[in-house]
This record gives sequence, structure tokens and C-alpha cells, in this order.
Amino acid sequence: IKVRLVMDNLNTHSIASLYETFEPQEARRLAERLDIHYTPKHGSWLNMAEIELSVLKGQCLDRRIPDMATMQAEVTAWEKDRNNCTNKIDWQFTTTDARIKLKRLYPNF
Repeated sequence: IKVRLVMDNLNTHSIASLYETFEPQEARRLAERLDIHYTPKHGSWLNMAEIELSVLKGQCLDRRIPDMATMQAEVTAWEKDRNNCTNKIDWQFTTTDARIKLKRLYPNF
């Protein structure tokens, strides 16, 4: 089974950390199972993804699920229901807020 892993670009988030933690054979076995996707360095969409994953956890994955097939069926049903509800995120990060929080990215004139 391949594991799709989405993670940010923090310098510790790499295959090398597996080799620092596990014996080489085990690290390689684990690394071969991972399909790693890195997020953009300044991707605000990640906040929205984290919100959605939190909702999934609270509404669907908040208990022990007996097997993979049941989990896949329940997550698929949750996803269809969630998409039909067309819930929106009220994104209130203004330009002024961005200039304060991300000051290092804005030029000083």
C-alpha cells in the first residue's frame, strides 16, 4: 500500500529523517511506501486544507473504524455529503493583515 504524504517544506521533512530514526533496511522499506507531495512555501490554501481535514476528523474519523474498506466507504460518503453541502470558508485575511503578518515579504518604500 502506498501512503500519500502531504507535508510542508520544513527542512526536517525529508526521507533523511527516516534514516536518522530507523535502521537502514526499515527506513528504506518505509520510504518506498511513501508518495511525498510538498506544499508551496507560501501556500495559504494549506490553511483551508487543514480546516477541511479537521472537519473530516471530527465528523467521520472520530472513532475506531474496524477495517480499511469501511473507512474508505465512510470517507467517500462523507466527502460526497460535504461536497453537496457546498460549505465555504469565510477567509478574512485582509491585505492589511497580510502586510503585518508577512512583513518580511513586503518591500519597504
